[in-house]
Amino acid sequence: MLVAIKDQSITVSGMSQTAQRASSSKLAAIVRLSRWREHVPFTIPLTLVGGLLAMEPIGAPVDWRLFVVLAANVLAMCFAFMLNDVEDAPDDALDTAKRAHNAISGGLLSRREGLRICAATCALSLLLFALAGGWALALGGITLALCYLYSAHPFRFKARPLTDFLSHALMLSGLLVAAGYATYSSDPGGVWLVVAAAILFSAYGQFYNQVEDYDVDKSAGLRNTVVLLGKNTTAWLGHLSFAGALVCIVITISQGLFPGWLGVIICVGALACVVFPWELDMRGNRARFGANVQRPGLLVANLAALMWLASNLGLLTIA
Repeated sequence: MLVAIKDQSITVSGMSQTAQRASSSKLAAIVRLSRWREHVPFTIPLTLVGGLLAMEPIGAPVDWRLFVVLAANVLAMCFAFMLNDVEDAPDDALDTAKRAHNAISGGLLSRREGLRICAATCALSLLLFALAGGWALALGGITLALCYLYSAHPFRFKARPLTDFLSHALMLSGLLVAAGYATYSSDPGGVWLVVAAAILFSAYGQFYNQVEDYDVDKSAGLRNTVVLLGKNTTAWLGHLSFAGALVCIVITISQGLFPGWLGVIICVGALACVVFPWELDMRGNRARFGANVQRPGLLVANLAALMWLASNLGLLTIA
């Protein structure tokens, strides 16, 4: 009798451990599906800068709403990247590297599970946008709509010329800044220059990625911007977008939209990016066409935004 009870206890314990391992595997797959490492590093500085730009003219400290809209933006980007992997899973399954990178095509999650996770993430993001205020909700709703239209069939903005880089630039940059700003102010003021800079930087990144993916996209039958215009024209558009973004940043600094000391940090950081470029681009590939400033530039942006936030909260004093 005692042996039977002991065996039953061991069986229950083994089943419990198996269930825990399965839950841990599912959670790890969900985290992997979110691809947070690819978007959190730019979502944080863009959102913080948007909110702080609204607070700077009146000298008021930020409150809990900034962190709510930051969480909403992060979840919106999770939704965008998750849905992209769900919709691209059949194609990614044909490529060894992409299959290993995609939690759906890799068999870690089913398509149905992926869609449910996407829906829950989208709903939670929308709820947080609502808590941040009416204007944040409106802009957040537009962001989520573009995230859906970018990847979902039959719309697939990512596979169409013009809409591919326009939707990419708006949902992954400009609208993130605008949502942070709109949480505190409905008067656009000079923030449009910062939004324009973010959009142009994002457009540069999209043009660069399309040039790198030209052969794959063409063989897959996509009719996006690079396939329509060709590699050389698209590369030049990328260079022009990058130059335009720099011009916008210089104008914003000269107009005093940022604290003076922050402008110094940005300028010194930009110079350091040029003098000490990295070998890899944002996707971990060998950088080309000046893309070796992408990673250090993102580090500078995060450092500047976090220092500005710390100064606003009274955690950092700069004379």
